[in-house]
Amino acid sequence: MDPIELGFTPRPPVPWLAPLLLLSTGVRTLLAILFGAYLDKRELQNALPGDVLEEPGTDGELWLDYVADLGDGFNSTYSVAYLLAQPELDVDGRALPRGQVLVMGGDQVYPTASAPAYEDRCKGPYTAAMPCPPDGSPQPTLYAVPGNHDWYDGLTAFLRLFARQRDASLGGWRTKQARSYFAVRLPADWWLLALDEQFGAYVDDPQLNYFEAAARQFGPDAKIILAVPEPSWVKAAVEKSAEAYDAVDYFVRSIIAPTGARVRLMLSGDLHHYARYSGTDRELVTCGGGGAYLYPTHQLPSEIIVPPPDTLARRSSQSRPYELTATYPDAPTSRRLGWGIFHRLPTRNAGFAALIGGLQTLLMLAMAGIATQQRNETGLRLFSIPLVTILVVTLLGAAFFAKPPTAVGKRSWRHIILGGGHGLAQIALAALGTWLWLMTPFPDWPWPFSLLIAIAVYAPLAGLAGSQVVALYLLIAGRFGVNINELYAGQGIDDVKSFLRMHIAADGALTVYPVAVDRICREWRPNPSAPDDRPWLEPAQNLVIRPADKPFVLR
Repeated sequence: MDPIELGFTPRPPVPWLAPLLLLSTGVRTLLAILFGAYLDKRELQNALPGDVLEEPGTDGELWLDYVADLGDGFNSTYSVAYLLAQPELDVDGRALPRGQVLVMGGDQVYPTASAPAYEDRCKGPYTAAMPCPPDGSPQPTLYAVPGNHDWYDGLTAFLRLFARQRDASLGGWRTKQARSYFAVRLPADWWLLALDEQFGAYVDDPQLNYFEAAARQFGPDAKIILAVPEPSWVKAAVEKSAEAYDAVDYFVRSIIAPTGARVRLMLSGDLHHYARYSGTDRELVTCGGGGAYLYPTHQLPSEIIVPPPDTLARRSSQSRPYELTATYPDAPTSRRLGWGIFHRLPTRNAGFAALIGGLQTLLMLAMAGIATQQRNETGLRLFSIPLVTILVVTLLGAAFFAKPPTAVGKRSWRHIILGGGHGLAQIALAALGTWLWLMTPFPDWPWPFSLLIAIAVYAPLAGLAGSQVVALYLLIAGRFGVNINELYAGQGIDDVKSFLRMHIAADGALTVYPVAVDRICREWRPNPSAPDDRPWLEPAQNLVIRPADKPFVLR
């Protein structure tokens, strides 16, 4: 595990509620949204090769793997990479060969894109899992779709890693794409199309022109696998944002539908779980279990209408119902895991607990100063913010936490009521802490000893208590669809992972095998004497896999 030996630094999971990380990620998100239109590299990609790619498979058959949201902590990312690199997996008694094609479906790095982050969180783990092409068989191909985290540097690092023309490989996988989007001809009249539609309601003209040229090769019997960065079919329903699906629908009806081809399968990551919606015409699959923290499934609607009937688009495809067929984890397990927020929040987000402790200490000092009428003491004046100011800051902070400015969707009364209630709960905790503080002899100690005791003793205890108030708030708010992401991001659950293994048979049938990993490996053994194409690190614990859903067949 020495970085000098591995060539990269295994990173721990991202502490998603760390204050500095929240601030930097929010700023990068805002900058990407504000300046993305001016620095959009999709317009520049028109100068890059626009070839339609081909993966003929072997004897008219092809095995294809799909993984998304993978560039987080080493243990979870490498556990999935190790399984994908194995020559064969036994899933419920079926022997499933390694994919001849690997598709990374978005967010190959967290929290923001950069060359070092890609090296440590994506390229390094996957190179360690399969350092060289497999001996005695064709080299598998890797394609990648950019997610929102890949976009936070304007796609610079993404294109350098996945679209390079010199040394076009990532470990034992070779890379072929020249742009952030691609069209790949597969056996039996199947096609894989990957759309890059980040940060905008419209798909850029160079991208549309590229796919329009590719679509001229479609026959009326062509069947499409469409990979997109986010499950807009779900977000349109859950976030009540009908326009979320407009870009995908425009692409389907303007580029694919005129050819007579059918979109039989839509794939996406972004939400870190497995979920499948089934309709009469296609399957809509979210599979974002490649390494990032678990996102819940119990809040998913049992039925969605796609496209949303209330879209403002002047033209849209015919709306059809889709039923939630399967999820991983299942709803009871997802709901139960939410209760882990009480112990995971302070242990996995120490910086956040410290921030709450600091806020509680400032509140206590302000309240204690008024209660004891010690405003003339120099030390207290220097380190005690006026009570009204800190109360306003606490309430505003709780309100923004309930609905950050960079979050999608509209602010509603749920956010105001729950956020305000959370702020009042923190203030009530501070009042209780003030009462307990005044019961001790510490307030009578001479300056600066009383302040030092407050910082050394009161702040850590208040941070722990305040983080439990936050945990209780998140659990309650999650029941009303507020701060669902924070409830699970704050826990950083790195177990419960998933990916897809797909098989195109010579007769044209596409079988999808969703694979579940209930528990990742956390201990690894070096493997220095293994063949060149074998993993550098072997699991010291059993990596058990099972079906995340029953296999389903598309024709």
